[in-house]
Amino acid sequence: MMKQRLISIVAFTLANLISAAAWSSNAVNIYSARHYQSDDKLYATFTKHTGIQVNRIEAADEALLERLRSEGSNSPADVLVLVDAARLSRAASEGLFALSDSEVLRQRIPESMRATKEAQGYAWWGFSKRARIIVFNKQRFGDKPPLSYASLAEPRFKSAVCTRSAAHPYMLSLIASQIEHRGESATLSWARAVVGNFARPPRGGDTDQIRATATGECGVALSNTYYLARLMRSTKAEDQELIRKVGFIWPDQDDKGTHVNVTGGGIVKHAKNREAAMRFLEFMASDEAQQMLADGNNEWPTVPSVKISNPALDAMGSFKADRLPIATIGARQAAAVKLVDQAGWR
Repeated sequence: MMKQRLISIVAFTLANLISAAAWSSNAVNIYSARHYQSDDKLYATFTKHTGIQVNRIEAADEALLERLRSEGSNSPADVLVLVDAARLSRAASEGLFALSDSEVLRQRIPESMRATKEAQGYAWWGFSKRARIIVFNKQRFGDKPPLSYASLAEPRFKSAVCTRSAAHPYMLSLIASQIEHRGESATLSWARAVVGNFARPPRGGDTDQIRATATGECGVALSNTYYLARLMRSTKAEDQELIRKVGFIWPDQDDKGTHVNVTGGGIVKHAKNREAAMRFLEFMASDEAQQMLADGNNEWPTVPSVKISNPALDAMGSFKADRLPIATIGARQAAAVKLVDQAGWR
């Protein structure tokens, strides 16, 4: 009880501190679902270039959305940063973003990596991207790994497939992309067949799927690229041993391409420091920020001209990415939620 009260006091104090800074023209208040130490350098660099102080609250996506809902027009937040198309779409559909526009952002961020254009601008902009790959156990499937998401439904992968919960936004975004490409009926049939191939009930995160694949508990699994890249860059002997036991595939290279997702952000509806917020968004699209965003979490820049040097991503090589607009994937979330329930994909 005392611990819970202490957490509440700390949260209340942080809220008061950030509220006091909210009316300063020399500050920007950021609610971010990113929780990486590398972002400290990102914020410090922005302040160095602009003189604008960054105040931030970091929490899980849903916690941030709930906080914005409850705060309403009293929210001190100026910028909201989320890490998945599903979450960005939900925030936009609930009216938590203010529409924004910028020639700098339109020139830098590809149209497929932004929210759908509205009369007064865009709800959010994508700043870094990752891909959803298939990881496989080399001993079991090294001679003939699955080459597509559709392959996961094949009978030869009976009792071999592992995934995290389909209720997780990373999974919902992948399934939403399948609905967009294949239609709801075909995607439902595919999802039911994948469920029939499960090695175990869905549990854990993507790193757990990779580890279980290396041990042989799973034969194949879905993972975001940055989880694999983290293990590839690890100096721990056990992680390097794990990496030696698994391979990975860029799915659908002969078809639509591999599913990609984004970290994105936009100006909050009730932002008090809109000019500072826009300067922050434009900074996020700069070469310097794009490199820090991408390398800090082993992702790729959304700005096509930006080059990065990341040993794990370099080792993974190039791939054909699905060209579906990220906003389209977000719009299919409700259908994806309904479909995974029908398929029994818990």
